[in-house]
Amino acid sequence: MTDATTQIWDDTVLPFQLDAADIRGRVARLDGVLEQVLAQHDYPPAIEALVAEMSLLTALIGQTIDLRWKLSLQVRGDGPARLIATDYYGPTKDGAPARIRAYASFDADRLEPEAAVPFTQIGKGYFAILIDQGEGTTPYQGITPIAGGSLSSCAETYFAQSEQIPTRFALAYGRSTLPGQGEQWRAGGVMLQHMPKASPFAKDGASGEAGLLTASDILDADDSENWTRANVLLDTTEEMELIGPTVAPTDLLLRLFHEEAPRVFDPQPVRFGCSCSADKVRQSLSIYSARDIGTMTTDEGIVTADCQFCGAHYTFDPQTLGFEATKEPDDA
Repeated sequence: MTDATTQIWDDTVLPFQLDAADIRGRVARLDGVLEQVLAQHDYPPAIEALVAEMSLLTALIGQTIDLRWKLSLQVRGDGPARLIATDYYGPTKDGAPARIRAYASFDADRLEPEAAVPFTQIGKGYFAILIDQGEGTTPYQGITPIAGGSLSSCAETYFAQSEQIPTRFALAYGRSTLPGQGEQWRAGGVMLQHMPKASPFAKDGASGEAGLLTASDILDADDSENWTRANVLLDTTEEMELIGPTVAPTDLLLRLFHEEAPRVFDPQPVRFGCSCSADKVRQSLSIYSARDIGTMTTDEGIVTADCQFCGAHYTFDPQTLGFEATKEPDDA
């Protein structure tokens, strides 16, 4: 495959449908986006791996939201990896790219930086999906316990438990070196979902970890056979097929699911992007009194703030902050 063809699929999400199996899905490739996300921070390897996996999940799940909506994924645990947070901003118009940002909070003193299974650094906690449809609406929030041994398993459990939609992820990510290029992060994955029915079928009880639902608890016999076959085919995928760049997503779908009649839709471009601004920081500080602002003021007489997602640095005149501000920002 030529470099030009390879670049077509860099940082994209390709939606598809398996017409013969009543299954929909997405194929994602994150190249420059993931490199930019992780370049904002100097994370230990275990945290980098968790952020990479979470970013890939966010791209795959986020592609379904409407224009201008925001989807957020959060994992909070009692282990050294306390928080992994990602945001997906839907395109502002048809054809425009979506934007992704991510960051992690961790306890360096307790962390095993080279942990063989980074997921073990999270401990007990919860996996959450939040959807913000914009001003004047109430954000949606769904939460399930940490379960399954990976972030992708947590997402699968979320969809089975909260949405009763059987879901499967196959992900690959890591540093790679292409001929003539330096080492950089690359990631790729496939997401499968069984199309929901008007009245979901659910058996009595649940067979998953800690009494949570799984796909087998939701599907009837015929649908379960189609779902199992699609999962067996997905299991044959190799990591380099997922990550690319030598295998196009369309070629991968044909290899895996040619008997399931795959049908692809327009790919969604994805970019790194942050929504932080001086005005938003100022607004977040508007709940504080002048006394509170005083405790945040440095010896140099300014208030500073750094964006945890992109590292942007902001400085403010304390007199322009809080609900007792005595100066307008333009006068600072």
